[in-house]
Amino acid sequence: MTTRAPEHTSTTPFPWLPAAGFVLVWSSGYIAGPASVAAAEPFTVLGLRFALATLLFLPVARWFRGPLRIDRQALLRVCAVGVVMNGVQFGFMYLAFEAGLGATLAALLHSLSPVLTVVLAGLFLGERVGRRQVAGLAVGVAGVVLVLGPDVDEAGGLLGLSLGLLGMLSLSLGTMGQRWIPPRVDPWWSATLQFAATTPVMVVLALTLEGTDAVRDPVVGALTIGFLAVINSIVGLVLLGAVVRRGGAGAGSSVFFLSPPVTAVMAWLVLGETLDLRELAGLVVAVSGVALAVTGRAPRPAG
Repeated sequence: MTTRAPEHTSTTPFPWLPAAGFVLVWSSGYIAGPASVAAAEPFTVLGLRFALATLLFLPVARWFRGPLRIDRQALLRVCAVGVVMNGVQFGFMYLAFEAGLGATLAALLHSLSPVLTVVLAGLFLGERVGRRQVAGLAVGVAGVVLVLGPDVDEAGGLLGLSLGLLGMLSLSLGTMGQRWIPPRVDPWWSATLQFAATTPVMVVLALTLEGTDAVRDPVVGALTIGFLAVINSIVGLVLLGAVVRRGGAGAGSSVFFLSPPVTAVMAWLVLGETLDLRELAGLVVAVSGVALAVTGRAPRPAG
């Protein structure tokens, strides 16, 4: 006999404060990211970012969650997913930044990832995909196309756009991979291990492809890398965890569609990026599509 899950949305207040904090923190990453790759090569930035995040998060996980307890199989799964979520995803996105992809468009691509994840889960994992999710993804993609317009040079050309799309796809695949991690694994230790597993991969790529003279502006590089490690990797993770704990997974997904407009304002204030009327309309359309998809009731697994 199947029992119906209780409706939490009507009784649990939305966690506005941590959600607002997370949106600001997450959006700021699209400002610090391009600034960091202007000061240093992408893989150097990521290697230093995740090395610092590992060093900072390790004592936090140990203090709050106790000693690490994990078997070999779970450890391999956590590390593999972490390399995809952190290394592959950010590797593509930071290469896209270097090619000229703008902050607002990057945020817009990433905001589509939760919807793409649902569709991919339906295609490859047999989960049911609602019409609302499919419609939301279609509207979101239409909005991105409208933002791009007839000329993709402003998005870093075909190279920058392709790298950004690969980053979005990697984020979706990494999100699906999180389901591969056993639920007994502590999420704080999981994050720490994922930072740690990504670090050597990025360091090897940096030394192999970028050499030892990869830092062009040490001051800006240090500031942006420190900001990305502390604020985005650690504070952002803690805030997202608070949103999910207090509001559920639906609340955690819904905050992502707020990031593109917040990023657009930040990019205008900090980077001088502007949107014309067509791009602004595309932003509204894309965000509306994502909101349509992620605020709907999550589909149940098939079977």
